[in-house]
This record gives sequence, C-alpha cells and structure tokens, in this order.
Amino acid sequence: MRKLLLLSLVFITGAIFIGRLFYLQVYQDESDSLESDNAIRKVYQYPKRGYIYDRSGTLLVANQPTYDVVVVPREVEKLDTVLFCSLLDIDKSQFLKSYNRAKRYSPRLPSVFLSHLSKEDYAFLSEKLRKFKGFYVQKRAVRDYQTEIGANVLGYIAEVNPDNISTDGYYKLGDLIGKQGVEKSYEKDLRGIKGVKYIQKDIYNRDIGSYKNGQFDTLPMPGKNITLTIDATLQEYGEKLMQNKMGGIVAIEPSSGELLTIVSAPSYNPSLLVGRERSKNYTKLYRDSIHRPLFDKALIRMHVPGSPFKTLVALAALQENVISKQETIFCSEKYVYGKNRRVMKCHCGGGYRNLFSSISNSCNSYFAMAFRKTIDKYDNASVGMDVWSDHIKSFGLGNFLGNDLSVGKKGNIPDGAYYDAWYPDFRWGATTVLSNAIGQGEILVTPIQLANMTAAIANKGFYFTPHIIKSIEGESINEKFTEKKETTIHPSYFEPVIEGMHKVYTNGTASFLKVPGIDICGKTGTAENFTKIDGVKTQLTDHSIFVAFAPKEDPKIAIAVLVENGYYGARWAGRIASLMIEKYLKGEVSLKYMERLVLNKSLEEEYLKPYSGKPFKINK
Repeated sequence: MRKLLLLSLVFITGAIFIGRLFYLQVYQDESDSLESDNAIRKVYQYPKRGYIYDRSGTLLVANQPTYDVVVVPREVEKLDTVLFCSLLDIDKSQFLKSYNRAKRYSPRLPSVFLSHLSKEDYAFLSEKLRKFKGFYVQKRAVRDYQTEIGANVLGYIAEVNPDNISTDGYYKLGDLIGKQGVEKSYEKDLRGIKGVKYIQKDIYNRDIGSYKNGQFDTLPMPGKNITLTIDATLQEYGEKLMQNKMGGIVAIEPSSGELLTIVSAPSYNPSLLVGRERSKNYTKLYRDSIHRPLFDKALIRMHVPGSPFKTLVALAALQENVISKQETIFCSEKYVYGKNRRVMKCHCGGGYRNLFSSISNSCNSYFAMAFRKTIDKYDNASVGMDVWSDHIKSFGLGNFLGNDLSVGKKGNIPDGAYYDAWYPDFRWGATTVLSNAIGQGEILVTPIQLANMTAAIANKGFYFTPHIIKSIEGESINEKFTEKKETTIHPSYFEPVIEGMHKVYTNGTASFLKVPGIDICGKTGTAENFTKIDGVKTQLTDHSIFVAFAPKEDPKIAIAVLVENGYYGARWAGRIASLMIEKYLKGEVSLKYMERLVLNKSLEEEYLKPYSGKPFKINK
C-alpha cells in the first residue's frame, strides 16, 4: 500500500512538472514572459496626448516636449551623488526620496526618478549620463496651454498615485493622468496608448540591441483630439467680469444642453500646473483658504437659490391647479402665518399682485400663498410635500445632472420623509417649512443646476443633460446628451411664468439692466449668507444671484450667475448676466458704463471681513 502511495505521489508530481514545462514552452505567450525577464529592458514610448479645442475650433491645449529621468534601482552602481544632484538641480534629500520611492515600487522595473526636464537641462545631462549606471532619459510630452483661461474647465494632468495604479493596470509609477476638468473626464480618450520597445541586455547588463529585431515592440497610439462646447471668447469675458469677485457663471444653449461657459472665480493660469514648478504652485493655490481657486464654485458651490426659485414654486402651483395666472392677492409688505403669527417680510412695494407682477417685483407674499396651497391640497402635508418635491426635482435639482464634468453636487430638495424625520414628534405643515416658498430654508442648489433650471423654463418644459463635449475624434458623443428630459409641468403653464420673467426686465427688479435690441427674461435673487467666526454663527453680506435667458422667443442662451457677498441680485449678478448675454448674442457690448462698473468693482473687502477681527457691517 505504501509503495502504491509513493508511486502515485511520484507520478502526480512528475505530471505537474511536465504540464508546467509544456505550458511554459508551448502555450504561454512569449510576450508575457518578457514582462518578468530580467535580461530584457522595457522602454516606454509615450503617445501624444490629444489636443483640446473650443466650439469654434480655437486651440486651447496642445503639447510640448519634456524629458524624464528614469531609474532601474538594481542597475544603479556607486555614483557621485553630488555631481548627479548638481546636474539635476536637486539636493541629496530629494535624491534619496525619489530613489527609495522607485526601489519600493520595483527594484528591477523602470520608474520615473525626476520629471519635466527642459531641453536645455536634458542637453546638459545627456553628455554625462553614461557615468550614472541605471539611469536613463525618456522623452514625453506635457501640456502646452494656448490660453490663460478656463483652468477649472480644462483641468490639469499630474503623476499617478497608488490608487490610480491599483485600479487601472495601464498606469505605471511616474505616468501622467488627468486630475481635474476635461483632462479627467476624457482621460481615456486623450491619453492614447503607450508603445513599448524591448531591449536585450548581456550578462554585464549592457544594452545589446532590440530583442528579436523588435518583433514584440509596439508603437504608441496618439490620443484623440476633442472639441468642447465652451465658447472661449465668452469664457474669457466672464472671467474678466468676475475679477476680484468670488462665485460662478454657467451658460447653457437651451436647444442642445451644450455648456457655453463655466466660470469659477477666482481662477488661475492653467500653465502654473505644468513643469517642475507644478508642485510648488499647486501647494500655493491649495493653501489659499480664502479664495479657494481650486474649488469649482460653478459646479460644487451649494447655496440657497433665493428668488429665482419662485419660478418653480409658481409652476408647481399651476400644475396642481391651486393658482391661476389671473388670481390676485393683496400684499401688505409682509405675510403673516401660523398660530404664532409669524411674519415673512416682503420688499415688492405692496399692493395687489398677480402672477406676472409677483414675479417681476419678487413678491414673497404671493409665493408663500402658492406654496401653502400646493402642500395643503393634500390631507397629509408629507404627501403634499412629496408631490411638490417631485415637480421641483424634474428640473434637475436635488440630484446629480448626469453630465460629463469631473465634479458635482446633488444639492437638496426636501420631501415629506425629510421633514418627517426632522419633526418626529410634531405635526408639521406648510407653514412649518414656508421658507421653501422663497428659495430659502433647506433648499440647496449649484450654479449649474440653476442654469439648467433656466434652460428648462426657456424650453417650456424640457432640457438636455448639460455637457461639455461637442465631438471626439473618430467617435460619437454619448447618446444621453441628445435625449430630451421632460419636466412634470405641462408646457402651457410656462407662458405666464416666462412673461413674468420678461417683465422683470421691462418694469421689474432688473429694469435698469435692459440690453438694446434683445428681449431678455430673468429673475433676480438674494440669498442669505452665514459663516462661523470663533464658533459663533455670523451673518455676512448676502449673495447676489441672477438667472436669465434670451431671446424670449427661440432662446440661444440660458445663464445663472452667483456673486458671493454681492448683495441683491441685480446689483452685480444681474449686471454680469446682461453683459454676458449681449456679448454672446451680438459679439460685442454696448453697455460700456455697466461694463466699466463691473470691471472696476472689487469685493475683496467683503471677503476679508470675517478674518479682520473687527466689527463689520453687512448689506451696504
């Protein structure tokens, strides 16, 4: 029995060894074995990254050559570190940090030791590189920005981190990857595919030529060029108007959902994040905790929408048949509600108000009434709130828009369950959450959501998912960007709201913002603004908000503007919106006085108030 067991073990072991040898010699792809062959050195050939153009074909981002010093740690021999560091303009601590990082990654695989050498540095180094065994130089391309605008839109590229490497086998230590903006969103299209050359080495670790005459070498495949929906001229103008101000501008073409501009202010020159100074410059931008230039305020800055939200309150009430466009109320410049006779102030001027005049003069009392009637239509406030919430969310608020941008926020549109959880032991009703009626309370939106909402109103009940890609070389854009998204509001109910928004410009809160020859529909907004100073909740100057679309018939642009600490809506946000609309539709600006006023205005004093340590006044 023991002999049989022994013979069986011998037979099985022999079969395993024979099978393994057969696999290695017959079935295993030779190209696979190259990856682990110590006698073969891999040299990567990096592809040209795709170019980026604006909607009119203006080149925004190209490439420029640069050089990386690559190290294979196990090949490194004793060297003159002082000379080597002087050639690379680094100190010994940097040398050790880079070398140890490469060694931890892999002693036998090449990795980037120092990136972004200039042509001059490379020429100087190449003469002496033979003295430093295990170090090589590879040519690659980095971004060459043809513009100083759109840093938040374009994004930047930087070295991969361990997470990038672990989640995508394409990347190796030292590779570059899109980190923000379209560089991140369309990384796989822009990056191309690396080529590889296999170099045979002798027993002394010297290169002796191409392995098998390049049989397994591959050529790099260049990245695809992409065209954005962004209008570079409008983007530049928007950033100019937002100088010395904080906030965001988003403009959309309503008929397509194409993003015409995405301004985040303050911004920075995208060229700052290229080359050997990239890290230092990035750190400086990151540490600016007051202005936060790396934070995209157009896409992820959440705030209460203020009065522009009243348009949706009206539409929901019309859809639920609880108001009509003819219905009139009397406003005493305040709205009194609840058992405790709480007061909601109104600044419309008072008097009799219908839907048109309530929108044009932003009457709080009217929209408080419309909201109450919508919720109170249902016996249960929670059910009524659900119905109302669904109407609002159908405009793209309270959720991600599904766009192709690298960052975003959901915002918040409360429903019945939200308040049921908030008031578990209290029978809440419409008056409990009445601040929602005027775009305050628990509602949170981003500028891009406001712009999309405005586009849906301009289209009388539908919108296209906002997107920044216009075309990809050799490919079609995602079909979801061409699919109509319908709101829950019947198209017939939009006419009175649009007319009310038109009256905002003709005889309402934005009458001084008229643009000659253009019928604009808009809505002013003011949002309360709070922060904490030494742990105490403190009110700051209100945010200035404005939404608009134009022309009234067949709209070509829908826009949302947020100017942080800008006070009332028409003051700065409204002026900027009017100027942007005229610039886009006419190609030039006739409102020169308004333009000079905006360009010369700085709000830096407002932004520094919380840090001054001194008492300050707001809303002046």
